[in-house]
Amino acid sequence: MGKYDEDARELLELIGGKENIGAVSHCMTRMRFVLNDPGKADVAGIEGMKAVKGSFTQSGQFQVIIGNGVADFYNDFVAIAGVEGVSKDAVKQAAKKNQNVLQRAITAIAEIFAPLIPAIIVGGLILGFRNCIDSLYLFENGTKTLAEMSQFWAGMDSFLWLIGEAVFHMLPVGICWSVTKKMGTTQILGIILGLTLVSGQLLNAYSVATTAADSIPYWDFGAFRINMIGYQAQVLPAILAAFTLCYLEKFFRKITPQVISMVVVPFCSLLLSVVAAHFILGPIGWKIGSAISSVVYAGITGSFKVVFGAVFGFVYAPLVITGLHHMTNAIDLQLIADYEGTMLWPMIALSNIAQGSAVLGMIWLQKKDARAQEVNVPACISCYLGVTEPAIFGVNLKHMFPFICGMIGSACAGVVCVAAGVTANAIGVGGLPGILSIKPVFMPMFAVCMAIAVAVPFLLTAVVGKKKGLAAGNRAMENDGIEAAGGVVSEGSVQGMERVQEDYRSQEGSGVSGGSRDENMGKGQAFRAFLDGMVIPLKEVGDGVFSEGIMGEGLAVRPENDTVTSPGAGTVIVMMEDSRHAVGLLMDNGVQLLIHVGIDTVDMKGDGFTYLVKQGERVSAGSPLIRFDREKIKKAGHPDVTVCVVTDAGEAENIRILTGMRGTANETEIMVFE
Repeated sequence: MGKYDEDARELLELIGGKENIGAVSHCMTRMRFVLNDPGKADVAGIEGMKAVKGSFTQSGQFQVIIGNGVADFYNDFVAIAGVEGVSKDAVKQAAKKNQNVLQRAITAIAEIFAPLIPAIIVGGLILGFRNCIDSLYLFENGTKTLAEMSQFWAGMDSFLWLIGEAVFHMLPVGICWSVTKKMGTTQILGIILGLTLVSGQLLNAYSVATTAADSIPYWDFGAFRINMIGYQAQVLPAILAAFTLCYLEKFFRKITPQVISMVVVPFCSLLLSVVAAHFILGPIGWKIGSAISSVVYAGITGSFKVVFGAVFGFVYAPLVITGLHHMTNAIDLQLIADYEGTMLWPMIALSNIAQGSAVLGMIWLQKKDARAQEVNVPACISCYLGVTEPAIFGVNLKHMFPFICGMIGSACAGVVCVAAGVTANAIGVGGLPGILSIKPVFMPMFAVCMAIAVAVPFLLTAVVGKKKGLAAGNRAMENDGIEAAGGVVSEGSVQGMERVQEDYRSQEGSGVSGGSRDENMGKGQAFRAFLDGMVIPLKEVGDGVFSEGIMGEGLAVRPENDTVTSPGAGTVIVMMEDSRHAVGLLMDNGVQLLIHVGIDTVDMKGDGFTYLVKQGERVSAGSPLIRFDREKIKKAGHPDVTVCVVTDAGEAENIRILTGMRGTANETEIMVFE
């Protein structure tokens, strides 16, 4: 009879029985379920179980937090339930069945653009800087730009376009590569497909609007002709073409004999996907863009222009996702030609400002999350300078609610802008400097619109984010592959522990919780630092489970070395052989500790992690436990902050957590107790 047999039977009943389990697995601390009918689970009853520390639901998965004993609990559960456990990846795939179409689409977009974010941020900053030196008429009574005044800055402007063009005009190449990487197909074929969409043989997408129809080059196949049009900076055609390539490759790989697979599969897959991209998918994208342009023109000149201002302001940011926003250039040029100005472009600038302001709200919410700010701050700057992709793809779509808050703010500003008839002389910098392109008579009103575009998204993002628990940097993010955001959690189960953790820092950079470090040195017993580095409170970790104390009280270290050591004498009781990113210890005084290296590092599947101990092995203070590769963790896009939580206080009393100081492994006291 297993240790958790009774608890397993109770959980099986409360979760809706065996027939309600679509898939089940476990990570270092929790059971992970995909339920056929999530409504059948008795969440209150589950959280009332003695063995359960809490639960939450996210991304189609129901998570039950068990703690260090989860491996034994899992073994007893699958035996009692008569189900077969699966891998974490299988659970993730099964969980997608519980997501609606919109959730799946957003997840797919996020997965495609995640590897592209660093390049998009760099490109955004470069283009924003170029906008300042070649589009702002600040010299000689507002008649010349910095690039026109100085040969050095003119050369710099031209040189920087080399990078800007590579990032944004050639974006379809990166998209096609990312899709093939996500789908597990041949990545070089994705790169080649992307190159065929932006080839120099094709008419540049930015030149289509100003090229006469009879001057557009074409392929002549005798019976029919196909326009030779490029898809620079286009997102939707690239995504459609890439997925077509992936499914074609999988199809041909399935039906082709192995002996000729190397020739047939890549040839047929690439040829047919390029044909589909230029014959079908690309033209469809352009037709969609043309239809949108017609609606924009009718709306901005019609009787319901205020309504149009609200609608256009709301939907412009989603158009950026598809790349169809480039179609508005043709309408702007036509408006300028016919009416000596455009009322459309000011709304575009306001939409950019609104998305940047939503990021500004995230900067405020995550002000203590240094890793998030590495993306937030440059994304906000580039967005305010007129380049929205880093903000949209790097921040707002990742959390979704800032994106919607930005859309609402843009709609509000658009209504005022159109109602006041704000008109621009020309297409300019689509951000805060855009006011310089507005006709002088409308500048004061456009300034009011800008204030709306800043204030509304910022306030909405701050309010919604605070309700979601993101204030002060406690962002909900995946831990062991699943986000805790938006789910239901219960309090941690560490009993008898005095919660005295607080972030105290003196000018010398040291601090403690519940008393000064010098006062606590030598009092009773102590655990010592398990890594070299800054010792911080859990609330600064930025994880929805650890930061809220769901697993128990504790602390974290921002590591400066690569070997986790034991904080004291004890026994290794929990290990994760498939990921090797965490270890559970039973200390000699009965205290149970969980040491977890990094956030989301379970997704690395053990790459970069090495266990230096075995389960059941006795360790002493300073014994090496885990060696990890900080560079690999960084390249995988995960924080390397390492958490230590007390999952059971054992015989210890009045535990005090010491933080706000630099710790030295096996020297600095981080927990003292009686």
